[in-house]
Amino acid sequence: MKHYEDNFAHNNLPNQDLMPDYSFLDLPQFQRPEMLNCVHRLLDYHIENGNGNNICIRTFSETWTYQDVYEKSNQIAHVLVDDLGLKSGNRVLIRSANNPMMVACWFAILKAGGIVVATMPLLRAKELTTIIDCAEISHTICDSELSEEMNLVKSNFLKKKIYFRNSPEASGLEKLMVSKPKTFSNYHSKSDSIALIGFTSGTTGLPKMTSHYHKDILNICEAFPQYSLQPTQNDVFTGSPPLGFTFGLGGLVLFPMYFGASTFLIEKPSPDILLQAIQDYKITICFTAPTAWRIITTKVAAFDISSLRKCVSAGETLPMKVWQDWYDATGLKIIDGIGATEMLHIFISSNEKNMKPGATGVAITGYEAKIIDTNGNELPRNEPGRLAVRGITGCKYLNREDKQKEYVENGWNITGDIFRQDEDGYFWFVARGDDMIISAGYNIAAIEVESVLLTHEDILECAVVGLPDEERGMLVCAHIVLKDQTKATESMKNHIQHWFKQTAAPYKYPRVIYFTESLPKTETGKIQRFKLK
Repeated sequence: MKHYEDNFAHNNLPNQDLMPDYSFLDLPQFQRPEMLNCVHRLLDYHIENGNGNNICIRTFSETWTYQDVYEKSNQIAHVLVDDLGLKSGNRVLIRSANNPMMVACWFAILKAGGIVVATMPLLRAKELTTIIDCAEISHTICDSELSEEMNLVKSNFLKKKIYFRNSPEASGLEKLMVSKPKTFSNYHSKSDSIALIGFTSGTTGLPKMTSHYHKDILNICEAFPQYSLQPTQNDVFTGSPPLGFTFGLGGLVLFPMYFGASTFLIEKPSPDILLQAIQDYKITICFTAPTAWRIITTKVAAFDISSLRKCVSAGETLPMKVWQDWYDATGLKIIDGIGATEMLHIFISSNEKNMKPGATGVAITGYEAKIIDTNGNELPRNEPGRLAVRGITGCKYLNREDKQKEYVENGWNITGDIFRQDEDGYFWFVARGDDMIISAGYNIAAIEVESVLLTHEDILECAVVGLPDEERGMLVCAHIVLKDQTKATESMKNHIQHWFKQTAAPYKYPRVIYFTESLPKTETGKIQRFKLK
């Protein structure tokens, strides 16, 4: 049986010899049948087991039960097939903020046999066009509030656009859904049929297309949440990452729905709004980035967050000060984790029983990790080197054999991060491979300098990069946001430099300091250091 009628995605998978090692798939919880559509276990399963009336998704203005999500996704699947001519294997782009209709569309595409390409709301027409052309996307479903940029997209591949939420078109999605049946026979996908394509935010050249199977989507639900969260159907999840980002997709849709829990979606999640939701809707599990945890900590005293039991941080490394400040303010331990779009979700983390403050954690169930040198040899404990990971998910770039060879070596996924592993097996972040500053022969990790600067009482945020320098090779350069902008003076720069030398190894001090009102960030709160470079 062929995978799909449109085999573009499968035809562009890497050759078998470049594929990651899936050695952990022999664990029983990761065994999946040959024929598998992941939507069944995430959604239909709950209807079949009599839980359709349980709350699935809440927002500040709406409540959807599992039955609601089920029926609406079935109706959208009918629209895709009957009205928009979707063929199995077609790629469908979703453009929306985090809301219930986006989730229903996500499930509908997979029910109909399509492949999901979810995108960030802030992308512009040029970026959307690049994605559509790279993945040869034929259909797009877009929130009408984001229609302006979508309407500027010109691509020969794009055949059908449809809008939802107060769409002015006579053929808007909701209008077409009304007459459709509320049941749908899910497409008979294989467990290793591609279900989603995630685009990485490369700093140069074409973005890379990472692909993941139907079984990958279910297997990550048996990994991180089981290891670190122990969810039940009584949990209420929320967070700030967009669903177009796999960190957000897992934390806000896949994990809660796998366990029959509920999720609270926020379209524009500022720290105050996030805290308000936790207080008013008795949130128990929250996913956000280190930058947000830092700001939330300064505001948390004004809210009742007693319902919160698990706090998860990913996207970039969690500074020890942020962890400690949150713990001092709330008594809650933030669970740090490292994941990657290439790996779908988190693969190194901790839980409350095995947490070492400051360490990212250990390889969670379903994965193993090691530290290697440039030749692939495993390094001794506590020696920094390249992080290599393998397990139940792995990098499968489409149509980029050159990049696949860089990311996968002998079956191991090479993430581009520099870590060290201590005597107890815990992994400690040192730097991104490209964030290591070599100055006058010293290896200086940008994150290490940032962690020191963040302990200064006047510094709100900072990002450190290397500046080319004829004499020293590179200079440590700090871009700093002060709590009080009026203090941004030359004497403050001198003070910070002197203070740093007293606080940490003098050779690491920032020889160049720029004060700025804000740092460039992605939608997920990750600082875009390449823009500072």
